Amino acid sequence: MKNTLIFCAFMAFVSCADNTPAPAPVYPIPAPKQVAWQQMETYAFIHFGLNTFNDMEWGYGDTDPKTFNPTRLDTRQWASTLKEAGMKGVIITAKHHDGFCLWPTDLTDYNITHSSYNGDVVGELAEACREYGLKFGVYLSPWDRNRADYGSPSYVEYYHAQLRDLMTRYGDIFEIWFDGANGGDGYYGGARERRNIDRRNYYDFPRAWATVEELQPNAICFSDAGPGCRWVGNESGHVGATNWSFLRAAEVYPGYPNGDELFIGHADGDAWVAAECDVSIRPGWFYHESEDDKVKTPDDLQEIYYQSVGHNGTMLLNFPVNKEGLISQTDSINAVTFHQRITQELGNNLLLDAKVEASDIRGKRFAATQANDGDFESYWATPDDVNNGSLTFTFSQPQSVTRLLLQEYIPLGQRVKNFNVEYLHEGNWQPLALDEETTTIGYKRILRFPKVTTNALRVNFTDARGPLCISEVAAF
Repeated sequence: MKNTLIFCAFMAFVSCADNTPAPAPVYPIPAPKQVAWQQMETYAFIHFGLNTFNDMEWGYGDTDPKTFNPTRLDTRQWASTLKEAGMKGVIITAKHHDGFCLWPTDLTDYNITHSSYNGDVVGELAEACREYGLKFGVYLSPWDRNRADYGSPSYVEYYHAQLRDLMTRYGDIFEIWFDGANGGDGYYGGARERRNIDRRNYYDFPRAWATVEELQPNAICFSDAGPGCRWVGNESGHVGATNWSFLRAAEVYPGYPNGDELFIGHADGDAWVAAECDVSIRPGWFYHESEDDKVKTPDDLQEIYYQSVGHNGTMLLNFPVNKEGLISQTDSINAVTFHQRITQELGNNLLLDAKVEASDIRGKRFAATQANDGDFESYWATPDDVNNGSLTFTFSQPQSVTRLLLQEYIPLGQRVKNFNVEYLHEGNWQPLALDEETTTIGYKRILRFPKVTTNALRVNFTDARGPLCISEVAAF
């Protein structure tokens, strides 16, 4: 016998306390800060430094700091642009592989105080973020081509001192980016000689992560291995339609060579390390005048969004600040237009007034929980021995649909392994025409399909790692 319920605003499932216990977590599960990070969904990268003024991507660490000379630098312009483009935060390259530091530091002379700019770019952006309500993060390259002692123990101590310096200067930080680049087959030092390092152990990343936990306990650490979030194995901004938020923690490390594994995660992983999809709005990460006509279009950015956020990841969009010290106009217009389009496409949930029938429910009513931020959240849950089920949504009149959004209640784990979607056509259930597999859901899965006009939709969850725990379904 089916249980009929009505959806309320924002598709939070109707729930009343009836002493029904919540489902047990299905491990691994995220820390509260990992949930808050994924809820940001879209945020920005800023690549800016000596490379900007010398038409380079990976500088050698021997470029004169005086060439850093922005004439109109305005971090408030960056922040206002990113805010209008829907970004929730921004990460800046405080130090890239060339070793040049965008903040005034006593640890090296290769920093902004020896440039042609009188200021602190990292600090100015941190202040602009506070003004515009954006979260602030930093990128600190472990590789440093300027340091003569790179490859020796003394450099590791220098690197950890830099990290501590950044973690204590600029207030709250939401993410720290630990790049896995270590030079590969290229030059390792300012003298342009090659030096062999143990990519897995040289930097002592566990010590770095412990420093972040000590000084910025709410911050997420990015690397191939996390531990907060992982690289997705490419720089094109997309992750697999099958995407587990897990890794086998003992196997993966910064600089991990098997990017194809990071693309889908480890289904049998023992650590929660969700995917971050990094991509630049231009072909390069730093500004190059030759790429002024190669900025990704709003259509390009929409596609990236659906293949990142819509595939249980986050979207980290890079903006190469130009030589003036501004986000270029085309980059700004395209990013803002993209955000407006996504907001419009996903702005009118057709299921808000639909009737929903659940194949089974946990106890007499839906189970619910109190979210860490104080907002009451609820979800559809099935009994302990039921790892499948269906939700049927019936409209009061036919609706045309092209998008379907699904979410699991991830504080209790990622569960769904397979599902499918059907629509009612002339009295018969027909499968939606989809161009990707319907396996995992996680934090968010967005399906796109040719328009169907129907009186009803049905989502069938056919296999899961435990009882179902679905927090939202929406159609557009």
